[in-house]
Amino acid sequence: MISSAWPLLPSLGVLAAMAVVIVVVGVRLTRVADTLAERTGLGDAIGGALLLGAVTSLPGNVTVLTGALEGDPGFALANPVGGIALQTVWLAIADLLYRRVNLEHAAASLQNVLQSVLLIAMLAIPVIAYATPDLRLGWIHPLTLLIPALYGYGLVLLRRMQHEPMWQPKRTDQTADGDGDAAEDDGDGDGDGDERSTARLWGLLAALGLVTGVAGWLVGRAGLSVIARTGFDSGVLGFTLTTAISSLPELVVLLTAVRMGQLTLGVGNIVGGNVYDILMIAVADVGYLEGSIYRDAGPTSLILVGGTLLMTAVLAAGLLMRDRKWIGFEGISIPLIYVGTVVLAVAG
Repeated sequence: MISSAWPLLPSLGVLAAMAVVIVVVGVRLTRVADTLAERTGLGDAIGGALLLGAVTSLPGNVTVLTGALEGDPGFALANPVGGIALQTVWLAIADLLYRRVNLEHAAASLQNVLQSVLLIAMLAIPVIAYATPDLRLGWIHPLTLLIPALYGYGLVLLRRMQHEPMWQPKRTDQTADGDGDAAEDDGDGDGDGDERSTARLWGLLAALGLVTGVAGWLVGRAGLSVIARTGFDSGVLGFTLTTAISSLPELVVLLTAVRMGQLTLGVGNIVGGNVYDILMIAVADVGYLEGSIYRDAGPTSLILVGGTLLMTAVLAAGLLMRDRKWIGFEGISIPLIYVGTVVLAVAG
């Protein structure tokens, strides 16, 4: 339980204020990361995963660590899992707004497919850890160490796939250029037209990341205070309210990228950010000093992990099927699975 809870109304005010801050910073992040992805030669899919995925995940990461250090395992574990679930829902929302064709069809990228498969594998680790709660290495579960190892190996596979792809998505007249050529531009002069030096852009990216990190800490403290003052289930609140705020950068970046025509970058930001969020489960286990976080998080967290696994599998299927019509099966199924997961968690 949080050591010194803030009053309820100021806590809600902080959550609302940080939502605004995160939205404003998210727009700037998109443009800076888009330019850096082009200049470094990472490409939109990997650039979205490494640059945008990592930086836009900072608010949620700090929120997770705050919950773990304050001794609330349900809140700490629900935030990264909820971030993955809600950010996948963001894709369905962007699909509604991008009316030309199914977004998963236009943003054809094998890297995004591989990251989705990697995400499913990494999400399976907490499930196994739940089934073996008494295994311990110090105060953490030994399977926690497998999470960053899988992430590192996944980056190696992504890089290899970029240089020597063994499969290629079928190109159609609605397929976006994965190397960063926009299908449509907002005319702001981003990308190659940005006259700022690369070093300055890296500095700006770091500064924006710092702002989102501070916002994440405030979201974590305010969220824990709301739990303390209301008695609401910490897992459900972490999966919904605080996650909705801390994952706003991903939504802003996705919608801005789609508007700029950088479809692969936008989808790569979501999928790559989801993979990055799995690392925060390891951080939560390390930050929770009272034992294995899987042992103490409770059955609600297992429901949340299972629902998120199902959503990720549907997304991977959508990326593979590449349905041409405006809204594919994944655009309908993912929000329904999210709502069903929340209902089951509350009922449980």
